[in-house]
Amino acid sequence: MRILMMMGILTCLTLRSWARNDVAPFVADLAAKAAAAEKGDSIKGRVVPGKEGWLFFAPELRSLGVGQFWGKEAAKVSHASNPANADPLPAILDFKAQCDRTDVELLLVPVPGKATIYPEKISDLAPKDARSDVQQQAFYKVLTDNGIQVLDLTPTLIEHRNDAAGPLYCRQDSHWSPQAIELTARVIGERVKDLPWRTELATKEKRRYETTAQELTIAGDLWTMFGDPELAKEKLTCSVVNERTAVGASPVESWRDSPVILLGDSHCLIFDVGDDMLVKNAGLASHLAKALGFPVDLVGVRGSGATPARVNLMRRKDNLAGKKLIIWCFTVREFTEAQGWQKVPIVK
Repeated sequence: MRILMMMGILTCLTLRSWARNDVAPFVADLAAKAAAAEKGDSIKGRVVPGKEGWLFFAPELRSLGVGQFWGKEAAKVSHASNPANADPLPAILDFKAQCDRTDVELLLVPVPGKATIYPEKISDLAPKDARSDVQQQAFYKVLTDNGIQVLDLTPTLIEHRNDAAGPLYCRQDSHWSPQAIELTARVIGERVKDLPWRTELATKEKRRYETTAQELTIAGDLWTMFGDPELAKEKLTCSVVNERTAVGASPVESWRDSPVILLGDSHCLIFDVGDDMLVKNAGLASHLAKALGFPVDLVGVRGSGATPARVNLMRRKDNLAGKKLIIWCFTVREFTEAQGWQKVPIVK
């Protein structure tokens, strides 16, 4: 059974709705803001201040404003060091083909840009009744037409962007917030809950998870780069996940033998691994464990989720043995801002 069998139909309906809305001025404004930022200081210039204390990552704004980024246009807009690796499509299709050879299901989960969900925080030209990520959605249609399952989070995040729990993106960090992470984990869990292997393993493992609210004051990466000590640090609330065992509560750990791999960039690590990722056990891997009933096998990198994450998977040399599902999660800016999209021989 396919996880998202209706995604192609839904994407087509969404694409037709864009024709009634003009988002071009907003997208052009993002491109202009990114270009202006890149002319400034090499560190501070990577941050674009928005409204009400919101900060945006200039490379992400650039990625949302470059236009088509696959096919013949890829080399013109990508920051890939080698133009031959600028197009993300061949690498994604190659990875899918490798997964198919081992009967592993691949679910692509691009994290929408902050400006896509909160356009009014960065521009006076924010569209009121239209999604602004036209190129990203067109690319998702290309992927689904080629058999790739894409979990398009944008409609869900837009629906919940003003929930009382708080914003879905950090105001002063380049990552999504704990609220978006919890929401995404629930959506993924709902997609796979009836798959036979998931039900069987959850019943066998009989693991129990609990959450505890924790207040945080963070020095976000954008706050640090912006370098304005007068700007108060952001306060957040997160839900820390622990496994309830016979000896008490234990942190959720990555499980190498899990049938589910969580693969990707720092969006898979933020709020989950501590240190520069802010806190432990409140990120996507931990909340997926709660949603699935067992831990995932985390293969996340602090750099790019495009090629480096797959290289880490290749280094295991296990041909994805024992795996049933790979959740490939990374920010949409990877499509243009990654160093390149290489084909990586994971299954031999």
